[in-house]
Amino acid sequence: MTPRVPARDETPRAPVLADLGTATRTMLARIARDHGTPCYVYFVDEVRERIDRLGDVFGGRFSVSYAVKANPNSGLLARLAEKVVTFDVSSIGEAERCLRIGVPAGRLTFSGPAKRERELERAVEIGVGELVCESEWELATLGRLAARASTRMGCLVRINPARTPREFGVTMSGKPSQFGIDEENVAEVLRRWEWPHLDFTGFHIYAGTNSLSAGAVAENFDIFVQLFERFAEECPLAPRTLVFGSGFGIPYTPVDEPLALEKVAALVNPRLDRMRLAHPLLAGSACVLELGRWLVGPAGYLLTSVIGEKRSRGAEMRLCDAGFNNHLAAYGMLGTVIRRNWPIWKVSGTGAEPTAEYEIVGPLCTSIDVLATRIRLPELHRGDVIAIGSSGAYGLTASPTRFISHPVPREYLVVGCGDDAEVVDVTEFSA
Repeated sequence: MTPRVPARDETPRAPVLADLGTATRTMLARIARDHGTPCYVYFVDEVRERIDRLGDVFGGRFSVSYAVKANPNSGLLARLAEKVVTFDVSSIGEAERCLRIGVPAGRLTFSGPAKRERELERAVEIGVGELVCESEWELATLGRLAARASTRMGCLVRINPARTPREFGVTMSGKPSQFGIDEENVAEVLRRWEWPHLDFTGFHIYAGTNSLSAGAVAENFDIFVQLFERFAEECPLAPRTLVFGSGFGIPYTPVDEPLALEKVAALVNPRLDRMRLAHPLLAGSACVLELGRWLVGPAGYLLTSVIGEKRSRGAEMRLCDAGFNNHLAAYGMLGTVIRRNWPIWKVSGTGAEPTAEYEIVGPLCTSIDVLATRIRLPELHRGDVIAIGSSGAYGLTASPTRFISHPVPREYLVVGCGDDAEVVDVTEFSA
């Protein structure tokens, strides 16, 4: 699930960066002053509000599953546990992380293309709610392990569709893929289900990521529904669970506009209602919206300080204490074909300083450690702090933090707002 620049509707837009807002800017400056940089900051209330918004716009048609890989911080997970129905884990390590904060194993789904046998064995042992099976080999292995344990395991079959709309950052369909069983082979697998210790519970599809096009997201969901309808009728099956991998994108550059969620819902809700009316086998299926980036990405920031100034061949350079070792995606090295400047703000100072154009780089001994080029910001000097937005997903744990042994960023949660806001240190990793 790479956080590359999202696909979007090709409508020309002026590159205007929205202001942080006084409260957010003040809080980020306070955290930098009190705790130092580099550090990640996550605004929990914003994440929780985004979950509530999903319930409102989709009218309760979906329950929400959080993809732990987007941000596995235990403090964050603990505060999402009462807001989401399930957690989707992509390794047994993520499953153990959820167990340690008190999430019952039955609320976990376990996906991923190359689950080790010992991971499947542990999943059976702890009683993971549903295994998302990505191949016949995995089905057979899980069936054997469940039989040996004299238990039945809930099993979601992941479908790899033949196509995905174009307006997605990454697609997994229509080509050889490690993810899921190819659409053309699913019916054969289901008709000769030969694993008595596996309980088929439904379907899972995640075919494209990080789209800002409401039309593309809705079209993708329509493809999902067509496949669910087709296989339920052909096999025949009455799946209890239908997992819709959202693919919802977030803005990663100043020209990006947020996904129009209300427009998505206006297109998707009637389609779900027609599915239930026209297909009795799907009438009782629980629809699950699986997402991670859209929930936590906009609520997170990486703070970094300017530790050096120089002028090189006409360019004003500012050297910072965070590099791609702290945030690989923002530095353009996690699936991005063309590196673009992310949303970046100066959070120290008055905000009224004159602006200037800068090259912003990190502390690593490599020329590719470049955060922003030709970016215009209020004047930056040693000691100033900048915030990198859209950093709540695929930040710290998706970065090579051990490279060159620089300090690992600390992590903080902001709980509440205004004068009553609490800053909680939830740092889990160190050099």
